[in-house]
Amino acid sequence: MKYILIALLFISFLNADEPDAVMKIEKNVDQRAKVTVIPSTDTTPKFAKEVNRLFKADFSVSGHFLVEDSNISKIDYSALPVTINTNSELTVIYKFKKTSTNGASLDIKVYKGSPKKQILQKNYSVTRIEKAPFLIHKAVSEINALSKYPPIDWINRYVVLARYTGPKKTEILLADYTFTYQKVIIKGGFNMFPKWADKNQRELYYSNYGNKDNLVLYKVNIYTGAKQVVTRSKGMLICSDVSKDGSKLLLTMAPNSQPDIYLFSANQAKKLTNFSGIDVGGKFADGEQSVVFVSNRLGNPNIFKTSVNGGAVTQIVHHGTNNASVDAYENQVVYSSKEGRGKFNIYLTDTNGEQTRPLTSGGVNQFPRFSSDGNVVMYIKRDGGENSIGFMNISSNRSEVFKMGISRIQSIDW
Repeated sequence: MKYILIALLFISFLNADEPDAVMKIEKNVDQRAKVTVIPSTDTTPKFAKEVNRLFKADFSVSGHFLVEDSNISKIDYSALPVTINTNSELTVIYKFKKTSTNGASLDIKVYKGSPKKQILQKNYSVTRIEKAPFLIHKAVSEINALSKYPPIDWINRYVVLARYTGPKKTEILLADYTFTYQKVIIKGGFNMFPKWADKNQRELYYSNYGNKDNLVLYKVNIYTGAKQVVTRSKGMLICSDVSKDGSKLLLTMAPNSQPDIYLFSANQAKKLTNFSGIDVGGKFADGEQSVVFVSNRLGNPNIFKTSVNGGAVTQIVHHGTNNASVDAYENQVVYSSKEGRGKFNIYLTDTNGEQTRPLTSGGVNQFPRFSSDGNVVMYIKRDGGENSIGFMNISSNRSEVFKMGISRIQSIDW
């Protein structure tokens, strides 16, 4: 039980506060396309500020655009190009409306160059207005693609997380990456460690900890609510990763009070590690031929890897006294490292522990997660008592940080 409690501390999360966005510029602005965003005259004024904020966040975090302010506060959506007086390479005019059925509609026109030439006109809609942030995310991802930049489709994805609501009580909820949209999908009971089961984000795994002698791993369809039992164990049960085709899971289990990494496939669990301490949080790496995980086999939590078939264990990280959180994408590895009293930073390395570089500095930065394409790292940030969620674009070194508006987070996946 001591090992199980310590292992759970390895993967516990921080509290967080209310939503807002903070921008941090870390890239030469001359390398980015300048874009101006202008609301139409018939956009409801109370929505314009929030829509502008989301457009700015999406363009900025992409690493490909620099949002410029305009002296035009609003414009007729049907205005002729010659009347649009901006110096940006791209000008986006949008019309945002709440529909009569409590949904939302976003119309955009995109102009390029000088004189202005229209290159895109499109409508986006959702049936529930609370999902409106995804309209902006979709529009920006398509403008990015139209500009022939590397894809940023990750901004369209859900974030799933579990949060504590009381002693041994949790709820699981969905959010967009800015945490502007939030929806509880599972509540009641002690449900933890949600993990996406498929790349289309239709199903997810989560663990029910209601009975420590009979822990249950469920798989649930978030659209239909259909739920099935995947496996049971006692002591500890976590799905930490899923193979690309969805056929294999990496589980942390402790049926005999010793947390180890298991490969679960075809309803069979194969033990990959066998250490009389703590091995947790396995992640597929190297084309799913390796498994990266956290272990205290050298005394303090650190990052190791082994073959997907088990066997010899190799240490990846050789600095820091507390490296207790890890994620992997192909041969890339991100982890959180303690640096001094109360400070944690996120580092990027590879599965050989080479070419290591920091991604954050200052405050408490923990629990990194790669985007679905491996280009962006999401992490939990605490600085000066403020808890937020951060995003670092690895290639552009562009970052965005958002206050989350959610407290007592237990675990998170993207």
